[in-house]
Amino acid sequence: MQDIAHLASVRVEAPSDFTFGHLADGRKLGRWALGSMDLQPEAEPGLWRGVSLFDGSEAAVEIRPHPDLGLIDFHLGAAGARVPRVSIRVTPGPDWGLPAGACLVAMTTWRAAWMDDDRWMRTRKTHELEVLLFKAQIETDWHAA
Repeated sequence: MQDIAHLASVRVEAPSDFTFGHLADGRKLGRWALGSMDLQPEAEPGLWRGVSLFDGSEAAVEIRPHPDLGLIDFHLGAAGARVPRVSIRVTPGPDWGLPAGACLVAMTTWRAAWMDDDRWMRTRKTHELEVLLFKAQIETDWHAA
């Protein structure tokens, strides 16, 4: 299997702590993650359920934020078999010579063995769009705050 991981990244014009909080919030995730729209919390801590905009199937996402690392792992799959297929890293702008009111965000996605080439292409293109969606939403929310 080739092409086993994909990275989509973006500069966000909002502080890293605000951006991190936005990306780790399941309700906000349900506004930009096309495969997990309209997420609602489940009884299990960190578990959210929504629906895929692609085919209407149920989506289960376990959100595991690691604020000390600027890392959010998104575990996907059936109960007992969830794996961290998507991770988002938020890095403060000043670490990269940018102003404190900016940060860099990178979304890494791992290809599961069951994904055929068409599904993998869809996932990559979706994530390239999703970073633009969450960038716009975070910046809008930051300026409205």
